[in-house]
Amino acid sequence: LQFFQWDSGDLNISWWKHLENEIPELASMGFTHVWIPPPNKAMSSSGRGYDAYDLWDLGEFQQGGGLATRWGNKQELLDACATAQKFGISIIMDAVLNHKLGGDRTEVVKAIPVEEENRLVESGPPIEIEWWTAFDFPGRNNQYSDFKWTQEHFTGVDRDLRSQRDRIYKFCGEGHKGWSLKVDTERGNYDYLLGCDIDHSHPDTRQDLIKWGSWVLETTGASGFRLDAIKHIDSDFTTEFLRQVRRTRRGAEMFAVGEYWNGSAETLEHQIKVYKKQISLFDVALHYQFHHASKYGSSYDLRGILHESLVRRKPEFAVTFVDNHDTQPGQSLESWIDPTFKLQAYALILLRPNGLPCVFYGDLYPNQSLYDPSVASGLRKLIRARQSYAFGPIRDYTTDSPNCIGFVRMGKAKTRDTDCAVVISNGDPAGDEFIISMNVGTARAGLVYRDIFGLSGDVTISRDGWGSFRGPASGVAVWTTHIVEHASRGRSLG
Repeated sequence: LQFFQWDSGDLNISWWKHLENEIPELASMGFTHVWIPPPNKAMSSSGRGYDAYDLWDLGEFQQGGGLATRWGNKQELLDACATAQKFGISIIMDAVLNHKLGGDRTEVVKAIPVEEENRLVESGPPIEIEWWTAFDFPGRNNQYSDFKWTQEHFTGVDRDLRSQRDRIYKFCGEGHKGWSLKVDTERGNYDYLLGCDIDHSHPDTRQDLIKWGSWVLETTGASGFRLDAIKHIDSDFTTEFLRQVRRTRRGAEMFAVGEYWNGSAETLEHQIKVYKKQISLFDVALHYQFHHASKYGSSYDLRGILHESLVRRKPEFAVTFVDNHDTQPGQSLESWIDPTFKLQAYALILLRPNGLPCVFYGDLYPNQSLYDPSVASGLRKLIRARQSYAFGPIRDYTTDSPNCIGFVRMGKAKTRDTDCAVVISNGDPAGDEFIISMNVGTARAGLVYRDIFGLSGDVTISRDGWGSFRGPASGVAVWTTHIVEHASRGRSLG
């Protein structure tokens, strides 16, 4: 579960306390990992942590606009992590290692302006610029780390204080090596993203960041990282960071997933090799297929929705998701999945066997900007279905229509009530229902399957294991036998 969205944090309790309160329920729902926002001090008290000021300050020191972060203070973070550990949930911490913002002092540095759309093209001669590139962390006063950042530890910035011009400046001169060559090639070279761009080739920066990685896991009890914006970070550094942290006591079993934002499944598969299989990646390619299906409605052919995805190419390294804080409306990577297709998308990541699915807080919890009660209610049912019925081998089925697909999970061997049949459709909501024949196995002959949503009719399985499953014109239906048996005993359907 991604336990935050972009506007999270405005509660009558701290966000970390909110997380701690929800841990028991999340454990009962079957969540194994909870991804939390960056816990570090931001450049301002309202910052979400992606505007990273001091990684070593977890809400403990008077700096960056206050003592606590947007999410709470250090002790509240430690309490939430301890509760998660007690309930068997691994905390995955967002790590912002690409840039820093909110420097304590300005410095003068020689730099070359470069083109926004191609950072390899210089657009002027070297000049002297001034910006906030010195980070002294006076509030922390050398506790945990005595490393101070100056202009020699960065490769560029996007503003000059003297001219008040906003443009990308590449540092040059003695000690500056230019952009890293081991980054994404979008915009010629996509080393620079924002703020003071960290030079990951500098031995002092590498040492401090790797030391922090081990320290923060040991301090909090977290189990791993979600690495932010890794397409902009030298891939050799990312690989070394993961290897070095895994050599420590706390990092030995570390889970790591990277945000490499690229819609090409082929590119994502290649990056798995680049990082020496040290990291999983979010399946951005699959997310964009969901977005296209959401946007184009019945003109989108569902039969190929999984074809160009990381989960199809490298399932053991794929973290699948529907939406996140970056894709929500108004954000830089906006590609929000419309509610008309959201449950279909979640069924495809939650009820199929491959990949590690990630649920978004904004789809599950009431919130001011994104909440859809019908989506949240249906999503909770799909989460419970994953927990109870989505076991065993999978069989895929299609029809002559591009708007209907189905699959069956065959259940655990010699264990009843661990299987399900799923139909997903994206036809005209006012159109006819779809009928798809699927085989659930002869062991289920004579049993009656019922839709967990209560919208599609019961299905009686034939002697040879087949059933005619009637799905909605547009939506998702999930049939199981377990519900029928519970209902016959007078128990709640839940």
